[in-house]
Order: sequence, then structure tokens, then C-alpha cells
Amino acid sequence: MIKLDLKRDTPIYEQIVEQVKFHVVKGNIKPGMAIPSVRKLALELNITPGTVAKAYQELERQGIVETIRGKGVYIAGESDRKPDLAKVEAAKKSLEPGLLELKVMGFSEDEVTEVIRELYGKLC
Repeated sequence: MIKLDLKRDTPIYEQIVEQVKFHVVKGNIKPGMAIPSVRKLALELNITPGTVAKAYQELERQGIVETIRGKGVYIAGESDRKPDLAKVEAAKKSLEPGLLELKVMGFSEDEVTEVIRELYGKLC
């Protein structure tokens, strides 16, 4: 389920976070489902357990997963997810160059909205 790209500049723990979130959005992993233990995923990916633990801590901080002591790590329900305002602002900032480029090419607001809908549709 999780595939690492060791050639990317993105830290390994962030790649794990990205991929878990992607699978949640796609519906491949549903609320209440268990995900592999830190040790099991570390063995599968051939990385240190500390790296997986860091990813799981970040996912828990974002409300994507919840740890149930003695049972494991589970995908949280949608109502448990907390928006990270700093990440929302960072996402907005990362969209600005692309939106500017579309505006320069003459795209209307409706056309830009359609591009965004198309991209959003690819995630779901």
C-alpha cells in the first residue's frame, strides 16, 4: 500500500503521511480500519520504527488516525479530523503561482474553477 521514493527530497515520514492521507481520501482505507503497527510497517518498508512512529504521530496530530492503547492504530472518523490552519495557508500559497499562470493565459474564473474541480475529482 505504501511505496517510498528514496530519490525524492521529501522526508520518508512525510511520504508515509501523504500516502496514508491519499488512501483515506480515495476510500482505500476507511474510518475504523486498522493500519499496520509501527514495527510491522517499518519491517515492510525496510526503515527504522522511529520514522514510522514520527509519521503516525503526525497523522494523529492531524486527526487522521487514532491510537487505541493495546489495540493499535486506526483511521479516525471524518468528524475527528482537525484542519491544520498553517497547512491550509501553505496550500493556498502553493496554488498562487499556478492560478497566476492560468490568469495570464486568459482563463476566466469559471475556467479556473473547472480546472480545480478536475484536479479535485482525480483525488476522489
